[in-house]
Amino acid sequence: MLRRIFTVGGFTLLSRVTGFARDIMLAAILGAGPVADAFFVALRLPNHFRAIFAEGAFNAAFVPAYAHVGGHGGEAAARLFAGRIFTLLLASQVVLLALAWAFMPQVIALLAPGFVGDPVRGDLAVELTRITFPYLLLITLVTLYGGMLNVAQRFASAAAAPILLNLSMMAALALAAFFPDAGHAAAWGVLISGFLQYFLLAGDVARQGLLPRLTRPRLDDDVRGFFRALGPATIGSMGTQVAMFADTIIATFLTAGAVSALYYAERLYQLPIGVIGIAIGTVLLPEMARRLTDGDHRGAQAAQLRAFEFSLLFSVPFVAAFLTVPDIIMRAMFARGAFSAADAAAAGATLAAYTIGLIPVVTIRSAVATFYARKDTATPVKASLTGLAVNLALKVALMGALAQVGLALATAVGAWVNLLLVLGFAARAGYLAFDRRFALALLKFAVAGGVLTVAFWLTPLAMGGYVARLSALRDEALLLILMVTGAVVYGATVLALFGRGGLRALIRA
Repeated sequence: MLRRIFTVGGFTLLSRVTGFARDIMLAAILGAGPVADAFFVALRLPNHFRAIFAEGAFNAAFVPAYAHVGGHGGEAAARLFAGRIFTLLLASQVVLLALAWAFMPQVIALLAPGFVGDPVRGDLAVELTRITFPYLLLITLVTLYGGMLNVAQRFASAAAAPILLNLSMMAALALAAFFPDAGHAAAWGVLISGFLQYFLLAGDVARQGLLPRLTRPRLDDDVRGFFRALGPATIGSMGTQVAMFADTIIATFLTAGAVSALYYAERLYQLPIGVIGIAIGTVLLPEMARRLTDGDHRGAQAAQLRAFEFSLLFSVPFVAAFLTVPDIIMRAMFARGAFSAADAAAAGATLAAYTIGLIPVVTIRSAVATFYARKDTATPVKASLTGLAVNLALKVALMGALAQVGLALATAVGAWVNLLLVLGFAARAGYLAFDRRFALALLKFAVAGGVLTVAFWLTPLAMGGYVARLSALRDEALLLILMVTGAVVYGATVLALFGRGGLRALIRA
């Protein structure tokens, strides 16, 4: 399982690195003004739908069902099941796309009401979203193919596909002079990347002899079971995405640049979520489903606990950095061109607020895997909706005093409520029991995080004078020093607390 986690995590890390290069170009060319706000709304809309219906709900319902059909009915039954789901998925996405194109002004008025009456942001958001929305259809099919490949223990192409989004957008931005403006260039880059990702995954599935074909839909037991799981999974996946939708809606009423501050903060915040949380959750779900199908309940529970430990091992440094030096990170990453130091400060404060909920967001996929692997997509919904209710209530309460920082803080609190409830439900059902090893590891990670936080706080004080003498790239140099210092301090602390034997045991697990 470790090799597969590193495969997914490695490609996801490469995706995030190219994503940062893309965002550096976006920040320099678009900045944080009206055109940037309009584009980010156009990007968020299909991405939110993708996260709810495709990556989130669809994977949770499809992967266990596809694995079960293949395990009990054989390859032919699995191919028939995949064909029926493919046909229904394609038909529903074509209808959704047609409706979105026809009613896009009303959609934007609903999801970005602050843009209504704004002759720049409103009209531009409608135009750009019409360009980006077909990306949802393509990426939904990519998700189907990715789920099939994951069950076949092939993770590389699905993990690598998002890299094409970043490269496509960067190429389009480099050719921005040939478009009406940079926002149009970026939007066309998003759409082109959808086709590139589709052909990458379709080619891999075809090479495995698994490519689904249009098949006459039939609601047999397997398809009905899939939809019974999909409904609750969709509601469960909506929690975080509805919160993000709410952020976008509310931010459109705030001063210009609030939507952009949320976007850049979320980009950094998503780095550990993708590289660690999604990578581990992607591998853990089929692993637990396989173990439970074989009757190995103890092995499934042990795999989940070790996944939690592995998540914490790599998440703690991000928490310490994002809470302690978010302003330095934002200036070093984005403060150039049209993106000012004031924009970086606003995005840094937003990042710190998001980070309070980073641990639960990183570990939630591993937490819900115990339910999804048992084809129980309903129980996590209770936790998700409760967390969402807390989240939305806090957004309304905090938006006035803290602007977009209050929105991010509300998201963090809601994430903790969601995770704690999921863990409580799992423990009550007998699916999860924290052993002594996990409790001790949790304490050690807390100590290591505290030591690292102190190191991040002291380093700018000690090195600020030296860095100030540089004629250029001061923030970049300071960030590099912080990264090296953090790696040495955290590595030494973890080694001292766990010992070589403990680290080897964690990696082997």
